[in-house]
Amino acid sequence: MGEFLIVIGVVIVIVAIIGLVMNARRAGKNSVPGSRRDPLASDQVAQGFGPRNLGPGAIVAYGGIDYVVRGTITLHQGSFVWWEHLLDGGDGAQWLGVEVDEGQLEITWWTTRRGHGLLPAPEVVLDDRVHREDESGAAQYSCEGTTGLPPQGQMRYRDYRTQDGSSLLSFEDWDGSGWELSSGRPMSPGELTVYPAPPAPGAPGYRA
Repeated sequence: MGEFLIVIGVVIVIVAIIGLVMNARRAGKNSVPGSRRDPLASDQVAQGFGPRNLGPGAIVAYGGIDYVVRGTITLHQGSFVWWEHLLDGGDGAQWLGVEVDEGQLEITWWTTRRGHGLLPAPEVVLDDRVHREDESGAAQYSCEGTTGLPPQGQMRYRDYRTQDGSSLLSFEDWDGSGWELSSGRPMSPGELTVYPAPPAPGAPGYRA
């Protein structure tokens, strides 16, 4: 009787090992060790928007176009932090501004404007709309991915808005290189679908 039980136990262990091996093979099928996954693969779940699920390699779906986040600038002004994400796709240079102000998530779609000949002033007229200065200051920044800027530095800004708040302007001076102008509009989180970037191989939480 004892030998019979031992045989049964050995058989159970062997069956369990075979099951584990088969599951591991199924999980690894169609994947290359150390490779990243396609963020738009059919089995990937699109996520709602949040300030922490964007970064280089993420996908932002908006208006029927999938934009790739090429780089991210993190800005610090005292204890206040906000982000600017460079998007690749569509026409022109697009940036997605993200900040949380007094617990309220604020998202702005920015487009770089050139050839306007404008400089900061109390009022700035662009696209036949009057924008009045709303805020100004300076911040320290750090970069990851492709941004066209050094890894870190300092920027100055002067922000403007129309009376109804539907149109925004921002003059930014990066490390004393001169004022650059962008026009923007406020957005709601529901207008975007975000596919977060997979972590780099070797990073905490990475799984092939």
